[in-house]
Amino acid sequence: MAKYAQPSETTRIMAAFDSIPSQLAKTNHKFMYRYIKPGARAHEYESAIHWLKCSGIVNICHRVTEGKLPLSVYAEPTFFKIYMADTGLLHNHFGIPAHVMCEERSDIDIIKGAINENFVCFSLVVNGYTPYYWESKGRAEVDFIIRNKQGYVIPIEVKSSDKLRSKSLMRYFELYNPPYAIRVSTKNFGSDSSIRSIPLYALFCLDL
Repeated sequence: MAKYAQPSETTRIMAAFDSIPSQLAKTNHKFMYRYIKPGARAHEYESAIHWLKCSGIVNICHRVTEGKLPLSVYAEPTFFKIYMADTGLLHNHFGIPAHVMCEERSDIDIIKGAINENFVCFSLVVNGYTPYYWESKGRAEVDFIIRNKQGYVIPIEVKSSDKLRSKSLMRYFELYNPPYAIRVSTKNFGSDSSIRSIPLYALFCLDL
């Protein structure tokens, strides 16, 4: 960042980048400028975030208010999440040893969830999808929404625990009736009438 960015922008770019782990460690992963520094405003850091995106260091996931095509029409530019393009780098920033991440510990559930979501976002991007997330008036949220190759809007839910039932996903089905949903977790492949389960390790070959 210090090598390629303008000197006047370097401090803001690095501050925005360094805030990403704390942003993702929140229950609500929505990016908030005040987590960069107290009193920070959008106009101060918009160009820094744009630089991070254009340089391929981060992936930005905007909120959509409707699960309908075209998703870009329903995207809200001021509501978004930022994920690191390199999940290993995010894990390193959290400073949690790898063997601890493999243990069943409730005190790091939020961190596990953040790392899993980061990995899923990266996998969607490298497979050619533009990820969004859906929220319904603050009462329901689906982790990712994409348009598949057949032109359908598909919800994707990410689970880091054994609790797989999701009220938010059921609410999404009630509103938009998608042909199916994707659930990504540590569980093996599986499917029922409406949900296709994909293990995290196999997401790199996603082809919808």
